[in-house]
This record gives sequence, structure tokens and C-alpha cells, in this order.
Amino acid sequence: MSTDETEAVDAFERLGLTSYEAKVFIALHRLGSGTARDVAHIADVPRSQVYSVAESLGDRGLLEVQQSNPIRYRPVSVEEARETLEKRFEHERERAFDYVDRVSEESVGEETQEDIWTVRGRDRVDDRVVDLLSSAEDRIVFGTRLPALVTDEIEATLRNRATAGVSVLAVSRTGAVRERLASLEGVECELPPDHHGDDQRSGRIVIVDDDGILLSVVDDDGGETAIWSSGSRFASVLIQLIRASTQTPA
Repeated sequence: MSTDETEAVDAFERLGLTSYEAKVFIALHRLGSGTARDVAHIADVPRSQVYSVAESLGDRGLLEVQQSNPIRYRPVSVEEARETLEKRFEHERERAFDYVDRVSEESVGEETQEDIWTVRGRDRVDDRVVDLLSSAEDRIVFGTRLPALVTDEIEATLRNRATAGVSVLAVSRTGAVRERLASLEGVECELPPDHHGDDQRSGRIVIVDDDGILLSVVDDDGGETAIWSSGSRFASVLIQLIRASTQTPA
């Protein structure tokens, strides 16, 4: 099979067809119509399997059968097949999510969410940071030692929240980070306390409204892993501990 055909078969599989069904359907469109022998000749499907596969495609409404000797098969038009698969996909999607909705409503127990979540990968951590920052209504603390961890979207979100009246504090030992964030109207910048060492694996810290927090570390391969929590007792306690640790010792 060519690369294009392999990709087409893979795509049909994602739409719910088996590999053999996809290959037979494509082969019949090449032929226009044909017998099991014709299909097996150009498709990577054993002739003995073509009959059952064709029957399955017929049940799906994707081909027609001519009761001749030998039996011949003809595929429905591409447009008709597309509409048939779209309707089937919509039906299966609704059935699946209707069930999930039901079991969600029937869920029992005092706790329905995990307090702590883990996010891996720089892009996903970026997205989670932006989500947390965007939810801020009162106060934000954002810190990082790495300029690369202050993306354009994070910078824009900090600027927007500051403009909306949210108190925004940026903390970093790195001059380039402080300079960049200090240039944003409404954003204050500080150095971390002297008694906090420079951890070479630290990534980002985000604190939002006393009940949302994200902490990340930079992996050995340069990737990033974060834990975050919002609206939980864990988040409130951890924020209190971090604030206590940032107080200058007597």
C-alpha cells in the first residue's frame, strides 16, 4: 500500500471501521464494482475474509450486493458514505456522552475531585499557568528564574489581570525576568528573600487568590513537570506555608 492509502485506512479505523473493512471499501471504489476475487486481487485482504467483511460493510450501509453468480459488490458513493459515517459518529458520540453525563449525576461521595493534579510537558504547564492566572480576581504571585518560562501569553495575561485591578507581584532572582515583567503597567517586581537558595531545578510558582497554586520543576532533559491545585484545602495550606517561609527570619 502507498503511504496515502495507509493513512486513509488509519483514518477509516479511527472512524470505526476495521482495517479489512477500510481496505475492501477503498478497493471497491477503485474497481467501481467487483467480486470477492477482484477485491482480494488488489486489496491486502484474504479472499476468504472478503465475504464477511463485505457483509459487515453492507450492514453499515457502505456497499450494495448484487445477487449474481459470483456475487458482486458495489460501494455507495463517497458522499453517501461520508454522510453515513458522520451520522454514525454523531449517534455514538451522543450515546457515549449521555452515559457519562448520567453516571456523573449519579456519582456519590463527599469528594468528587482530586485535590492535587500533575501536569507534564512545557506546553501543558504553560496552558495551566495561563488558566490559573486568568481566574484571578484579587491577587497574583508569579515567580520564575528562567526567562523562557515567561511566555508571551503569560505576559499578556499578567498585564490584563493587572489592568483589571488584580494585584500582581512578580518574583525572580533573574534580572531579565524582573525587567521584562516590571515593564508591565500595574505589575510589581521583587527579589526572593536572601535565605531562599537558588535551586537549579526550580521552574515556576503561581499563587492566585489564596486558593490556587502551581509549582513546577525543570527536568534533567529540559522538560517541565508541575503540580497544581485550586479551591482545595491542600492549596490553602500550601500557600500559607510558602508565605510563612518567605518571611525574613528574625
